[in-house]
Amino acid sequence: MIDLIHLTVILPLAGFLINGIIGRKIKNEQIIGWIGSGAIGISFLVSLFSFFETLSLPADSRQTIVTLFNWLVVGNLNVSFSYQVDQLSLIMAMVVTGVGFIIHSYSIGYMHGDKGFWRFFAYLNLFIFAMMNLVLGDNFVVLFLGWEGVGLCSYLLIGFWYDRKFEKSTTSDAAKKAFIVNRIGDFGFLLGMFLIYLTFGSLNFNEVFSRAETFNIDQSVFNLIALFLFIGATGKSAQIPLFVWLPDAMAGPTPVSALIHAATMVTAGVYMVARCSILFASAPAIMTVVAVIGILTALFAASIGLVQNDIKKVLAYSTISQLGYMFLAAGVGAFSAGIFHVMTHAFFKALLFLGAGSVIHAMHEEQDIQNYGGLKKHLPKTAMTFLIAALAISGIPPLSGFFSKDEILWYSFANGGFIFWLIGVMTALLTAFYMFRLYYLTFEGKARFGHEKHPHESPNIMVIPLMILAGLSIIGGFVGIPEVFSGEHGNAFHNWLSPIFKSAERKLAIYGSHSHFEEILLMLISVAGAAGSIFFARYVYTQKPSIAASVSRRFSKGYNLLWNKYFVDEVYDKAVVNPILKGSDSILWKIADNKIIDGLVNNTASVIDFISQRIRKIQTGVAQFYAVVMMVGIVIALFWIIFGR
Repeated sequence: MIDLIHLTVILPLAGFLINGIIGRKIKNEQIIGWIGSGAIGISFLVSLFSFFETLSLPADSRQTIVTLFNWLVVGNLNVSFSYQVDQLSLIMAMVVTGVGFIIHSYSIGYMHGDKGFWRFFAYLNLFIFAMMNLVLGDNFVVLFLGWEGVGLCSYLLIGFWYDRKFEKSTTSDAAKKAFIVNRIGDFGFLLGMFLIYLTFGSLNFNEVFSRAETFNIDQSVFNLIALFLFIGATGKSAQIPLFVWLPDAMAGPTPVSALIHAATMVTAGVYMVARCSILFASAPAIMTVVAVIGILTALFAASIGLVQNDIKKVLAYSTISQLGYMFLAAGVGAFSAGIFHVMTHAFFKALLFLGAGSVIHAMHEEQDIQNYGGLKKHLPKTAMTFLIAALAISGIPPLSGFFSKDEILWYSFANGGFIFWLIGVMTALLTAFYMFRLYYLTFEGKARFGHEKHPHESPNIMVIPLMILAGLSIIGGFVGIPEVFSGEHGNAFHNWLSPIFKSAERKLAIYGSHSHFEEILLMLISVAGAAGSIFFARYVYTQKPSIAASVSRRFSKGYNLLWNKYFVDEVYDKAVVNPILKGSDSILWKIADNKIIDGLVNNTASVIDFISQRIRKIQTGVAQFYAVVMMVGIVIALFWIIFGR
């Protein structure tokens, strides 16, 4: 089955081509939906069987290269279109196709009746095609093909409802913002690829990583390579300072938010850093930068999420915050913990977004949680699954988020120090508070919506995916039970990925013996803190709602700062966007375009016109004049022939 791994890429491409070319002519939405969903479902089965086949192989022989064709041969550069099937790529492939299939199925109900139904599923399939190239590619070029592909699909899907307004602009503006900000990060990624080729003479993962481990290279080169790659990751995975596109990406349909901006695309940066773990381990200074940016992003986004009222915006800032945790893990050398959180986060965050979509669907596109309340009795299944996801992201045992988040917090303490752990715990407390603020304002208390709204539970095609994701959010963490509880067997998830990261861990040399008592104590502190935040949110938003109002009035400046997202967008507009627009208008347009380029073209035409006005006078129309000119020419030619020699 491993030899058929290319089907996980070809089938989504086939779904895109079928729905993209003839989808408009297919009148039955169910056929369109199941063509798109079926392609992803079969891809998931291929990934799953490949996983079991790989599991049966010896631990040190679990990498298989599947080459489709030789792609680029330029000088010494030889790039094959090949896929690398190993422990890391299989985890990512199963997450992308598994969660992707669930979201595709949900979309059949959510997008029912939309005029662009066929186009939506074509775009979703194209996205999965690009994402699978990203996670399966065995070299930087194939990875970059998928990297740019998901950026394109993000643009198409965020702006899917291009004729709708979004906040103060349009969905098209949000799509352009995402595309442009990602291009900034991608430029850094390209620089990293160029430097990798110049340094190691190859762009193939196995060749680059083996040479990185053995070559004697100046430290500054490793630092630059890691820094450039991380710049690319900050764009794709929405970290400071390139996080501003993700909240605006909520302009797209809710399944887009669940698939691209919660479970798959935004984790591409984390995957890339993990795949290049040996390069980052060779640049410890940049790993510190990764950890610092990650933890600051986590805290920064969590604080903004405290006051947002748009249900999808709360989840957007939650996503940015959780991505910060993943980069914190990578920055302190806990690469397997970061990937573990990628997996569990895909389960509960996709569930949160799809649950939000169910609420929005029931409330006739209303997204302000201040206008919700009491929806549990109208949407009992959605409320139950949303509660499970909220508990999971808050780190409450034994749900999946507890295992992955606790592992990150432990390694941040053991490898990074007390400050990293403390900020991580503070962020976890904020996460639990704002997630249950969202839950209580949406599902508990009195209804705050008008009589014209009649909320009802979503159809089964939307509810069943919620239940599947809820089940995964409950049991998904048990594959990564901490060593302190699993005994001599150790952490199964860490053991599975250890061959991928063993070179980086050996170079870092930070995994030593530690106190299980200390680990359990820190675990209890974080769980107790999260539980306290949940109960405090319940007290504030169900029993004493006046507290929230009085706090916002008393600390109005701080509240205003969080409400306006620290004015980051406004600062970027004044410092970057507006100067570029003004420079484009006054210099590039009026001078470079109008005066230089247009002037050159227009003046060339004027010169030609001037010359032609004079030459045309030769054309008199008098036959005798033409005869005289011809005779003169003959005479001159004869003189040249006779006397020229």
